[in-house]
Parts: sequence; C-alpha cells; structure tokens
Amino acid sequence: MDTAKIDISMVKFDEKGLVPAVVQEESGQVLMLAYMNEESLRKTLETGYAWYYSRSRQQLWQKGETSGNVQKVREISYDCDGDTLLVRVHQTGVACHTGTYSCFSGRKLAGETEEKGVALVPPEPQTALAEVLNQLYDIIRDRQLNPVDGSYTNYLFEKGQDKILKKVGEEAVETVIASKNGNNQEVVYEMGDLWYHCLVLLAYHGIKPDELFTELMNRRKGSNYHKFTGKTGVRPEM
Repeated sequence: MDTAKIDISMVKFDEKGLVPAVVQEESGQVLMLAYMNEESLRKTLETGYAWYYSRSRQQLWQKGETSGNVQKVREISYDCDGDTLLVRVHQTGVACHTGTYSCFSGRKLAGETEEKGVALVPPEPQTALAEVLNQLYDIIRDRQLNPVDGSYTNYLFEKGQDKILKKVGEEAVETVIASKNGNNQEVVYEMGDLWYHCLVLLAYHGIKPDELFTELMNRRKGSNYHKFTGKTGVRPEM
C-alpha cells in the first residue's frame, strides 16, 4: 500500500509529534495505551501490524517484535478532535509486558466494595454472551500464562491435552444425561461445565472465542459449506 497517498491530515500530533493511541481488541476489550508519530502511523498502515513510538527510548517499535505477541490491525479511527487514535487489533498472545492479557487487567483504583477512592458509576449488567465468554476466556488465558497454586485451570493445563479432552467428553455426557432426565437446572449446570472446558480447550490450541463466533456467524448466514446434507445429499436452507 502506498501510504504516502493516505490522507492523515485530520490527525493532530502534539508539539512532540505524537498522538496517543488507545488499542482495543476486536472483542471490545481495551488492551493498552501507546503513542504514535507520523512515521509509526504510516508504517502501521503499510504493514498492517501495529508500530508505535517509544517516548523513553525515543525510537519506533513494533508490538511483539521480540515476544511474538504481535497486533494485526483491523481498523484505525480518530476521535472528534483528531488528537486521539483508536486502533482495533487482533491480538496474538498477551498485550502487556507483565504477562497479563490487557495492561489494565486486575488494576483498579477502586471497586464496588471500596469506601474511599475514585467515585465510580455503577456498571451496567453485562449479559451479552460474547462478553461473558470473552471475559472467562481471558481469565483462563491468564491462568495459562501466569499459573496460580491450587487453580483447577492450571491443573488442566499441567495434565495436558488428553486430560482436557477427557473432561470435555465427560461434561458432554453429563449434559446428555441431564437432558434425558428432563432436569433443566442440571442441564444449565452441566452445560456451564461443558462450555468452560471447551474454552480451556480453545486456550490450549491458542484459538480465541472470536474465531468461534465468526464460524457461527458464517453458519447463521447459511454458507454452502455449512448446510447440512443429511442422507439425501440435498442441502436445505438454514
């Protein structure tokens, strides 16, 4: 791509030639805050991978250049004043140098139980399935990368693929039994176990829930590949 022809005049760099860039995962989770200058912005547009400017080292750097935790850029937007960028990426591995998935993971100035501190607006209930699954997956990935003594999730990763697959199979069978017994409460409980172990399996393979969501969206659209043929070989409309 000839980035010289891309108009970035709407981006307002500060007196040091920098603009803050809020980096957001495709799922909506905020990963980090970095800075870009014109060169790193154009390099990002040219390569499709995130490049930033280090204020401490005073040089360009590619995210994941040494760790492998690269960021494939999906979209770059600028705010109403043009002085902040929003970079939506597909994150490989973790975003934070400390090993957490996001630079903001587990770092709150105040929480719901704090009597003093920053005044917080009560969060709205998060009921979206994708949100819940992504949050649970992030916890699982954090356990995978930062083991915690006594963690069941760590136990599964330590035992390896065969143990994880065994648990997926066991929970699937228990879900079937709960359904056959007509016990809705048990179906919900056992399916919760099944989904959790499926997320552990995804993490084991380094597959993000977003890839599964994309697959399901493709099926919803009724693409030819996913239309069931059955014994007749005829693919009915979904």
